[in-house]
Amino acid sequence: MTAAAFLSIVLIHLAAAISPGPSFVVAVRTAASDGFKVATALALGFGLGAILWATAAMAGLALLFEILPSLFIGLKLVGAAFLFWIAYNMWKHASDPLAEPTPGAAPRSALSAMRYGFFTFASNPKPAVFFGAVFVGLVPHDTPLPWRLAILAAVFANETLWYIVVARVFSLPRARAAYLRLKAGVDRMFGGLLALLGLKIALT
Repeated sequence: MTAAAFLSIVLIHLAAAISPGPSFVVAVRTAASDGFKVATALALGFGLGAILWATAAMAGLALLFEILPSLFIGLKLVGAAFLFWIAYNMWKHASDPLAEPTPGAAPRSALSAMRYGFFTFASNPKPAVFFGAVFVGLVPHDTPLPWRLAILAAVFANETLWYIVVARVFSLPRARAAYLRLKAGVDRMFGGLLALLGLKIALT
């Protein structure tokens, strides 16, 4: 593999990473409600989820889905159900006041946020489709191990750093103050958006 080929893989994945989807909605809401530290842990969870899908793609994910189409259907349904669950909880608690964290303590632990980010990303069929159909075609089957590890590192960096940027922007005082003023409407909007994304995933 050449450096140019590696760079093209990195840029194509970055474009896919920054395209809006369920992860973006969850990241914005977490940053505005729980702050930068928790949203950064969430971003690390997204990065770990991306490594999971990229590794699976290199191991033959597309071929597995082709052999067992029911597996992909099951994944889509599980992913849709998870998004419905997040949407339901957002809608249900939209009118609840936002609990103010005690000084020096995060409202949600970093480990909990990282785990939540990982499962959100891992259960989302969007990266499964990208890594299983697009990404796998960009990485030749004879790619040496050092290049494969470099690709995995780049995938992790793309996902994590992008969502850290999102975390920084939407955890700023002005963004947080706007969220607090509009919490009920914003949470219902995000919940509705996630429900629509879940429905789209289930039906396509």
